[in-house]
Amino acid sequence: MANADKPNGFRPIRYLNGAPYNGSMNRYVIPAADGTATFVGDLVKLTSVGDSVTGLPTVAQAAAGSVAAVGVIVGMEVDPANLNTPQYRVASTRRVVFVADDPNLLFVAQEDGDTSALDMVDTGNNINVVVGTGSTVTGASAMEIDSNTVNTTATLPLKLIEPVATPDNELVAAGQTGTRWVVKINNHAYAGGTGTAGV
Repeated sequence: MANADKPNGFRPIRYLNGAPYNGSMNRYVIPAADGTATFVGDLVKLTSVGDSVTGLPTVAQAAAGSVAAVGVIVGMEVDPANLNTPQYRVASTRRVVFVADDPNLLFVAQEDGDTSALDMVDTGNNINVVVGTGSTVTGASAMEIDSNTVNTTATLPLKLIEPVATPDNELVAAGQTGTRWVVKINNHAYAGGTGTAGV
């Protein structure tokens, strides 16, 4: 059975030591000067701007490439003066976002299966992301794992831990589009160095 093609970014599930994810996160700001719309499930990186109103650090959507990510957006503050605040961060608007930023968190994300789908021999290797266009209706990210970038390169942002072990997530011997994988941020802003090489 083919996997459903439903990219929705990255979702924290547990810590590397097996402890369940408990909803922990930290507050960051995406400043109005940032012209990129940002969504729940987006991988983000630190920026050097800083927020003068709150004193919080600032982040931006992490584009594909060997970038040090700080975590994944898991929610956004609602403006109490406007309860119709969009579920996503509109481009060129200031927004406080909640980021799951522990370096030992594991996330679930879908692979795009572009060119060559991932298979078991790719476990332990590193990989890049595809940004996509998030949903302005649901607020969900469209980020995916970029399957044709799997490599041992230490600076790649993600490390493949294992395919998700659920009946609705099929991994065939030659790989299959839409498979969901457990990944760890390999090149993390709060961890030492620039990540570890794949196996």
